[in-house]
Amino acid sequence: MNQAQLTQSIKSESNRLGFDLVGVCPAVAPNGFGQFLQWLEAGYAGEMLYLEERKEAYRHPESVLPGVTSLVMLGMHYQTQVPAESELESKPGTGRIARYAWGAGDYHDVIHAKLKKLKKFVQSLDESLVVRGVVDTAPLLEREFAELAGIGWRAKNTLVINKHSGSWFFLAALLVNSELEYDDPIQTDHCGTCTACLDACPTDAFVQPHVLDATKCISYLTIEHRSPIPVELRPMMENWILGCDVCQEVCPWNRKSPLSQQPEFAPLEEHNPIELRSLFDLDDDQFRARFRKTPLWRPKRRGILRNAAIALGNFPSSDNVASLCKGLNDGESLIRGASAWALGQHQDSAVRPSLQARLELETDEQVRGEIRSSLEVTSS
Repeated sequence: MNQAQLTQSIKSESNRLGFDLVGVCPAVAPNGFGQFLQWLEAGYAGEMLYLEERKEAYRHPESVLPGVTSLVMLGMHYQTQVPAESELESKPGTGRIARYAWGAGDYHDVIHAKLKKLKKFVQSLDESLVVRGVVDTAPLLEREFAELAGIGWRAKNTLVINKHSGSWFFLAALLVNSELEYDDPIQTDHCGTCTACLDACPTDAFVQPHVLDATKCISYLTIEHRSPIPVELRPMMENWILGCDVCQEVCPWNRKSPLSQQPEFAPLEEHNPIELRSLFDLDDDQFRARFRKTPLWRPKRRGILRNAAIALGNFPSSDNVASLCKGLNDGESLIRGASAWALGQHQDSAVRPSLQARLELETDEQVRGEIRSSLEVTSS
């Protein structure tokens, strides 16, 4: 089987397995590696220390698969339906989840299973081939290679946009130690003068086009940031508790994005939107049982309840108080601190006894500071 035949066979099987976009490029040092180092140096990675710790591994795909020659870049649609914005914003006690996480399954599991099948198929064509499939977790600048493989161009919001699919797709890669027939790279930025994504960002997280300060990004704050969220950013998070879709929702290229055909991504009614108050009734085991196989597991219970408390604080209601008082007395200091802040946002003197009672018991200085601040607000 020659290069062209092998490449076409891989592309056809990729499509059959459910990958909607397929492009092939050589395994080379990515052009954006220098910018990646500058981004890290500027501190824009925040608490994602693993990026700094293995930064040199991003220099070349060899670090992911020694002897790699080609990369098969893959895209899988995940848009399932357009959210009812008015309902999400007006329904009390609910939170928003980024649409990639609306379904019952974690996309890592879905894509990994398909990559295993694709790897097995490729090796059935030539058992001497060494193949590795990756999604998200390997030190690979996927977006750089997606551009090189002709999948799409790097947008001003740093995501990859395809002319026909927009940006609602996951990226994955299959690394192969054989030369394949390569696609033409995307060399044109079709964003033009549009700045809709930059202008719409709730936290003004874009330093400039193509440069994201992750420490301000709601997706980062709700997932990767493991400590208390900066007070000044909390109101801007509105009712997002996992991820954020704002910069994609306003993108003109996403107006006609195709819908996903993967049943695992079909939205669960309880995720679109998610009811927040009942989350405070879940202990660790119950949280694990409900969310272990979904993207909501990544921030763990402490992260999700921290985010839920902030969302309830941003939309005060007397119906929130009982749940936030549970959070105020939770075993996790991260949850107690966020709940204390949220109770203060209600500006209701009725919450003062609960705050004062917790202050007498609290030993964590950060949480004590949150309680004192809320007591000051409610006293005035």
